[in-house]
Amino acid sequence: MSFLNSIFGSSENTESPKSNVNWTELTDIVQLMEIEAISNEKPVAIFKHSTRCSISRMALKQFEREYDLQNVVDAYFLDLIAHRDISNEIASRFGVYHESPQLILIKNGKAVYDVSHSDIDAEVLKSKV
Repeated sequence: MSFLNSIFGSSENTESPKSNVNWTELTDIVQLMEIEAISNEKPVAIFKHSTRCSISRMALKQFEREYDLQNVVDAYFLDLIAHRDISNEIASRFGVYHESPQLILIKNGKAVYDVSHSDIDAEVLKSKV
């Protein structure tokens, strides 16, 4: 089983390598108003992650390794298993279809870029900012 855990990770909370992303946890629907306001000054990325999905975990780890937009984009992290209500509100408010994993870029209060699964790429995000 340790071989599979080394590939896909474990569902247990274990210490992982430090992320290149300075995440703000998205835990309250009220934060979506904050995101809209911030996005008028600076792009905001929302990463929707399913803690039960190995594909989501791999996409997250890859994104975190490649990310280098710390001073350019504010990054929010949503555990959609714990906060499905927020995920649903994101879909409604920003006009995107719910997916997981999913990366959404918000500018001027609108979703301008939306990808999921293997299309999540920090380099491509850089070109959209």
